[in-house]
Amino acid sequence: MRHVATEPTETTSDVTCDACCQSTSVEGYGHQFGVLQACWGYGSKHDGERYEIHLCESCFFRALAMLRRERMVNTMFDDEPDTNQDEFGLVRKDDFWAEG
Repeated sequence: MRHVATEPTETTSDVTCDACCQSTSVEGYGHQFGVLQACWGYGSKHDGERYEIHLCESCFFRALAMLRRERMVNTMFDDEPDTNQDEFGLVRKDDFWAEG
């Protein structure tokens, strides 16, 4: 008989927002959160550093609004106006089941 070692599985009972420290759990729907992450490589000022921040829906959209404002300020004098300001960062709509 061959014995295969298995690693213990880690279960997550709650995911809290790293900004406001509130639970991201939505009753009946599980955890609803966004993730801001980075892995900086060779040549970067932060070479070898990894970041992962979990954000509840409110904090995610506050951060997104701040980034949209930053983009607006950085492009306000460009010859071509930014017409996609409201869709900044949006990849897909109506993806209720997070398919692909």
